[in-house]
Amino acid sequence: MQYKAPLRDMKFVMHELLNTEAHYQSIDAFSHIESDIVDSYLETAASFAENELSPLNQSGDAEGCHFDNGVVTTPKGFKEAYKQYCELGFTSLTAEEEFGGQAMPVSLNSAISEFMGTANWSFGMYPGLSEGCISTLEHHGTDAQKQKYLPKLVAGVWSGVMCLTEPQCGSDLNQVRSKAEPNGDGSYSITGGKIWISAGEHDMSENIIHIVLARLPDAPAGTKGLSLFVVPKFMVNEDSSLGERNAVSCGSIEHKMGIKASATCVINYDSATGYLIGEENRGLNCMFTFMNVARIGTAIQGVTASQFAFQGALAFAKERLAFRSLDGAKFPNKAADPIIVHPAVRDMLLTTKAFAEGGRALICYMSQFADTVAKGEGEALEYANQMLSLLTPIGKAFLTETGLESAHHGVQALGGSGYCVEYGLEQNVRDTTIACIYEGTTQIQSLDLIGRKVLNSQGKLLANFIKVIEQFCEDNDNNEQMSQFTAPLVQHLEQWSELTADIANQAEENPEAVGGAAVDYMYFSGYVTLAYLWARMAKVAQTEIANGNSEKAFYDAKVKTAQFFFAKLLPRTSTYAERIATGVEPYMSMDVEQFEF
Repeated sequence: MQYKAPLRDMKFVMHELLNTEAHYQSIDAFSHIESDIVDSYLETAASFAENELSPLNQSGDAEGCHFDNGVVTTPKGFKEAYKQYCELGFTSLTAEEEFGGQAMPVSLNSAISEFMGTANWSFGMYPGLSEGCISTLEHHGTDAQKQKYLPKLVAGVWSGVMCLTEPQCGSDLNQVRSKAEPNGDGSYSITGGKIWISAGEHDMSENIIHIVLARLPDAPAGTKGLSLFVVPKFMVNEDSSLGERNAVSCGSIEHKMGIKASATCVINYDSATGYLIGEENRGLNCMFTFMNVARIGTAIQGVTASQFAFQGALAFAKERLAFRSLDGAKFPNKAADPIIVHPAVRDMLLTTKAFAEGGRALICYMSQFADTVAKGEGEALEYANQMLSLLTPIGKAFLTETGLESAHHGVQALGGSGYCVEYGLEQNVRDTTIACIYEGTTQIQSLDLIGRKVLNSQGKLLANFIKVIEQFCEDNDNNEQMSQFTAPLVQHLEQWSELTADIANQAEENPEAVGGAAVDYMYFSGYVTLAYLWARMAKVAQTEIANGNSEKAFYDAKVKTAQFFFAKLLPRTSTYAERIATGVEPYMSMDVEQFEF
C-alpha cells in the first residue's frame, strides 16, 4: 500500500475548522505565521512521507533492527531517510531559535507528525524521542547544558531518549531503583538498568543523549525521591566534539509484536557519568513539563492507524468483487459488485473514516492549547493548561483504542488478504497495539481522567469544556440543519454531568468505584468530545455548501460522515453509561482464588 497524505483534510481542519492563522496571531511568538507558511510545511512533509518513508514501512517491518554485541543497526534505508529528514529541518521545527531551531508551534508539528507516522510509525519514533529530550533540556537544563547539548540535538546530528522504565516498574515509577552517586566534581555516577527504551541505541546519529530517572543517596522513597540526569552515550568535550565512550551500553533489543523497525532497547548504566537536570528529587516535575505534549504524540498514533486502515480498506473495497447488492446489481456487466456497495463493508469504512477525521480534528484542537501552554501568557495560558490537562487523557486513550479498532476493521474489510503481509493492514494492527500501552495504558489514562482531572478538580476542568460545547449548541440553536447534531449533544452533556456525579457518589461509599468506572467514563467522554468536533465540522461544511463552494462533494462528504457518527457511533455511549450505573461490585465480588475455576 502506498500512503497518500490527507493534505486536503488537514488543511480543512487547520484553516477552516480551527482558523489556525487567527490562533497563531493571538500568540506573540507565532504571530508571523500565516496560512501559506503552514501549507508549505505540510506539503513538504506530505511529499517526504509519501515518497521516502512509506516505501520503507513494510521493508523495515520485515527486516527489523539488528543487534550485535551492543551495536544496533536500523533497517535498510532508515539512516539515509533520517539524513534527509534532518536536512529538511524537521528535527528543528519546534526548538528554540537560540539553538538552531525554528520555534514553530506544537500544532504544526503535530500535523506533520501524523503524515510521518502514518507513512512509517517506526521511523517517526526516532526523532520523536529526541523532541522530548530537547524539551526537557530547554525547560530545565542549565545554560551550560543547553549550550553543550542542544545545538547538535536540534540539528539531528545527535539524538535523544527518555529513560524511565525498569524491569520491576513500568508506569509505577515509585519503584525505580537506578542510583546516582555524587562524584564530587559536579557529576554523578549512574548505575542501573532501563528497559523498553525506544531509540535507546541505533546507527542514525553520532551521539545519543539519555535523560535518566535515578535516585540520589538518602532520597525520599517513592516518586518524590527521583531526580533527572543527562547521560550522554559519548562524553562531550568543551568544544562540543565527542570524547570517550561513557559507561552506557545496550544489553539487547526486544523481540516485539510490532514497530519492529524501532529499536526498543535494554540500556545498562555501569557507573556512567551523568549530570543533574533541575533540582534534586524533582525529576518527575521536570518530566511533566512535556508529558502532555508527549501523550499528544502517542494519541497521533491512533489517528495514523485509523487513516492507514481507511486508505487501505477503501482502495480494496472499490476493486474487490463479491456478491450482488441486495437491492439489485450495481455493476451488471461485472462478475459481481464491488464490496463497497454492501452496508457491512460501508460500516467498517465509515467507522475508520469517522475516527481518522474526528481524531485529526481532536489532535489539532488539543495542539492549539499546547501552543498556548508553550508560549502564551496570563489567563489564556492558565485556561489552555486546564483544557489540555482534561483533553490529554481523553485523546491518548480514546484515539489509540479507536485506532486499534480501525486497524482491525482494515484487516476485516480485506478478508483473507488483510491477514496476509502483502497488503500491510496486519502490520497496522501489530504496530498500533502498543499505542494503547505505552505513555500510560488506556486503563491508567482513564483513571487519570476521572480521578485527577475531573474529581480532584471538583469538576472544574470538565465544566470548562462543557461550557464550550454548550456555547456552540446555543449559537446554533436556531439553525434547523444543525439540530440533528446539537440536540443529541445537549442530551449527552447533561448525561456527562450526571455520570460524573454518580461516580463521585459511588466513590464515597467505595473508593474502588472510581477504578471500576474509569474506562467506561473515558469512552463516554471520548465519543462526546468527537461528537462536538464532528458537529463543528458539519457546520463549516454546511456553510460552504450554502455559499456555493465548488468543492461541494468534499463538504457533503463531511456532513454525511458527521451524520454517520451521530447515528451509528455516538449511541455506543448508552452502553458505557449503563455499565457505570451498575457500580464496581460485579468486578470485586469474586475472591482471587475463584478466578481459577
